[in-house]
Amino acid sequence: MNFEWLAIVMFALFLFLILSGYPVAFSFAGTAIVFGALGLVLGAFDLNLLKLLPNRWFGAMSDFTLLAIPFFVFMGAIFEKSGLAEKLLKTIGILLGPMRGGLALAAVFVGTLLAAATGVVAATVIVMGLLSLPIMVHYKYNHKLATGVIIASGTLAQLLPPSLVLVVLSSQVGVSVGDLFLGALIPGLMLAGLYALYVVYVAWRRPDDAPALPPEARTLKGWALVRETLISVVPPLLLIFAVLGSIFAGIATPTEAGAVGAAGATLLAILNHQFNWDIVKRAARSTSNITALVLMILFCSTFFGLVFDGLGGQNWVTDLLAGLPGGYWGFVIFSNIAVFLLGINLEFLEISFIVMPLFVPAAQILGVDLVWFSVMMAINLNMAFISPPVGFSLFYLQSVAPPEVETLDIHKGAIPFMGLQGVGLILVMLLPQTVLWLVNRG
Repeated sequence: MNFEWLAIVMFALFLFLILSGYPVAFSFAGTAIVFGALGLVLGAFDLNLLKLLPNRWFGAMSDFTLLAIPFFVFMGAIFEKSGLAEKLLKTIGILLGPMRGGLALAAVFVGTLLAAATGVVAATVIVMGLLSLPIMVHYKYNHKLATGVIIASGTLAQLLPPSLVLVVLSSQVGVSVGDLFLGALIPGLMLAGLYALYVVYVAWRRPDDAPALPPEARTLKGWALVRETLISVVPPLLLIFAVLGSIFAGIATPTEAGAVGAAGATLLAILNHQFNWDIVKRAARSTSNITALVLMILFCSTFFGLVFDGLGGQNWVTDLLAGLPGGYWGFVIFSNIAVFLLGINLEFLEISFIVMPLFVPAAQILGVDLVWFSVMMAINLNMAFISPPVGFSLFYLQSVAPPEVETLDIHKGAIPFMGLQGVGLILVMLLPQTVLWLVNRG
C-alpha cells in the first residue's frame, strides 16, 4: 500500500505549526514523533531507520565547517557592542557628507561592511537603525529613502561572505563553503552597487530628499579627518579583507579564518580602548544563543527528515520537482518562487533546513549547479526579508526607529530596494558566470 499521502500530511502540518508561530525545532521533532508512530502503526515506517539517527547527528556535528558559525557571530558581536561600528559609520558619514545623498551612501557603504563583518541581519539592521537613521532624519532626509537603504544594505548580511546563511546552506546542500563565499561575493557587491546608484539617482532627481551634510556638521577636517579614517575605517577593512582573502586564497579554512576574525575584532576593540568584561559577556551570550539555535534546529530537522524519507516523502517530492513543466528552468523558477514566499514568514535557518534538502536531489537530477542555485536562494531570501508587510528586517528597524519615522514609511521605503534585488536575481539567473567566475578561477 502506498503511504506517500502520510508524508504529505506530515509536511503540511509542519508548515501549519511554524506559520502559526510554534517554535521550529519543536515543530520538527513533534511532527516526526507523531507521524513516525502513526506510520509504525500503519506499517508504513520501519523502526530500524531510527538506528541511523545517531550516526546522522554525529556526522553533522563532525562537520568542521559548522564551527565557523560561533567564530563569525562573535566577530560581529564584538564589532557591534564595542562601538567599532559606530565610529566607522560616523567617519564614513563625514567623508561622504559633502555630497548630496552622502549620508545615504555612507549607510550603504557601512551597511555592506557590517554585513560582511557580522553575517547576522538583525545585528546589522539594528545597529544601522540606531546609529544612522536618527542622523538622516535630523538632516531632513526622506524617511522612505533613509529606511530603505538601511534595510537593504543591512540585509546583505545574508548574502555577503562570511554569511551564516552560506555556512548553513553549505552543510545542507553539500558544497564547499569556500565556493559559496566566492560565488556570493560578486552578486553581493553588485546589489550594493545598485543601491548606491539608486541613492545617486534620487539625490539628482529629488535633491531635497537627500541633502548634503551642512558644513557645521562636518566636525573633522584635514589631518584630523585623515587620522580618524586611518584609525576607524582602515583597520576594520583590513580585517575583513584578511579574513575573506585567506579563505579565497586557500590559506585558511572558513573555520580558521573565523577564529582569526574573532581574535582580530577583539584586538581592534582593545586598541580602541572599547573593550571590557561586559562586552565579552554580551558578545558571548549572543554567540551562544545563535549557535544553540542552529544546533537545535539541525538535530530536530535531521529527525524530521529521517521520518519523512522513511514514509516515502523525499522520493515523491524529488519526482514531482524533477517532472515540473519546463524541466531545468521550470524547476529553477518554481524553487525561487517557493523560497521567496516561504521566506516572507520564515527565518533563513528554517528555509535552509526545511526546503533545501527537498530541492537538492531534484537539482542534481536536472544538472543544476548547486553553488549557483544556493546563491540564488540567498538572494531570494534577501528579497523576502525586506518584503512588506511581514519581512523580518522591517520589524528589526521598526524596533529602533525614532518616533517621527512611521511604520508606513519603513514599508514603502523597502519597495524600491526589493525591485533592485529582483533585478540582481534576474541577472544572476541569466548570467551564471556572475557566481561561477570566481569559483572556477579559485
